[in-house]
Amino acid sequence: MAQKIAFLTAGGLAPCLSSSIGGLIEKYNELARDAELSGYLNGYQGLLLGRRMLFPAEARERHEVLYRFGGSPIGNSRVKLTNVEDCEKRGLVQAGEEPLKVAAEQLKRDEIDILHTIGGDDTNTTAADLAGYLQENGYDLTVVGLPKTVDNDVFPIEQTLGAWTAADQGAIFFENIANENTTSTRHLIIHEVMGRHCGWLTGATAEAYRKRLDGWNFLPGMRLARECWDVHAVWVPEVDLDLDTEIERLNGVMDKHDCVNLFLSEGAGMDAIIREKEAAGEEVRRDAFGHARLDELNPGKWFASKLKERLNADKVLVQKSGYFGRSAAPNERDLELIKKSAFAGAGYALDGQSGVAGMDEDAGGEMSCIAFPRIKGGKPFDVDLPWFGDMLSEIGQPKGARAAGH
Repeated sequence: MAQKIAFLTAGGLAPCLSSSIGGLIEKYNELARDAELSGYLNGYQGLLLGRRMLFPAEARERHEVLYRFGGSPIGNSRVKLTNVEDCEKRGLVQAGEEPLKVAAEQLKRDEIDILHTIGGDDTNTTAADLAGYLQENGYDLTVVGLPKTVDNDVFPIEQTLGAWTAADQGAIFFENIANENTTSTRHLIIHEVMGRHCGWLTGATAEAYRKRLDGWNFLPGMRLARECWDVHAVWVPEVDLDLDTEIERLNGVMDKHDCVNLFLSEGAGMDAIIREKEAAGEEVRRDAFGHARLDELNPGKWFASKLKERLNADKVLVQKSGYFGRSAAPNERDLELIKKSAFAGAGYALDGQSGVAGMDEDAGGEMSCIAFPRIKGGKPFDVDLPWFGDMLSEIGQPKGARAAGH
């Protein structure tokens, strides 16, 4: 009897979801041509509601089309199967039902043999909960995840899918935004980059942008000097900055170049913003996983309000590249990693191995089937990496001390 293989994508977008499905289809065309392929619509939400789409024959014949798209052809959502209250509130289960059991029973009814979960730490820790429940309760099912997140902050994954592309796209985004420095004297531009707890994407975006500037031709005599388009500060949550000293340095930049370009990780200062809001009696809303809603905290706006006066800025512009970057199709480097991960994941699944197909830091970066209990989020950016230290030195920013907890 032909195997039934299902896919789901969950969490926020990353430049790897469509292409990961494409890679899995390509490998299953080789290894399990007769298998039935389907997708649960909008992640775990679709699994709980029994909303599943069979992949048409055309998807198998033209899987390479998926390599050129961002987003997900089967939709996303943020659902935590162990958050019973949230699942009930959203109408995904009935009162008194256990979401894990509802999901397991749906997989059983659909006669699914293999489930592929494509997402970040929240998606795959939820997959771990599901895989554990299935095993403990005698369901015969293999679950294999693929690690996506633009933050690149999943233990023990050396490089998550989509992160390289998001950095490149953030750099492209800022190429145009940087021209805004010509609209005013003493212009502060804050480029807010995604990264709840990890500054990797902010650092990598700044590095990618500066490399792009290396290919530009400038005309200093026409007020088109590289110094005005360069990055002047990179603030990440892993570094404890002496803010007074940093503002003094940036005032010198502003006096000299009439502008300051700050690359800000959205997680930098997040705790301070939450404390300030809660002290003022404001509610800080959280998602199903307990994370503060960063779009509502608006870190860029908060920092803009603090810096405008202290930098004597005539104009402040806050721009976010997150949605632009995370929605892109993968670049060549990412696509190579995505295919490698998907091909390995299909092989692990057919061998009956559950886990996450990823580059295991504890195995020297080798592609491995990483046991679900080893997967967790919150991996900090290693600010001691040479390229990051070199960049800070080049832009004149003191490296600072590691922040507490990192």
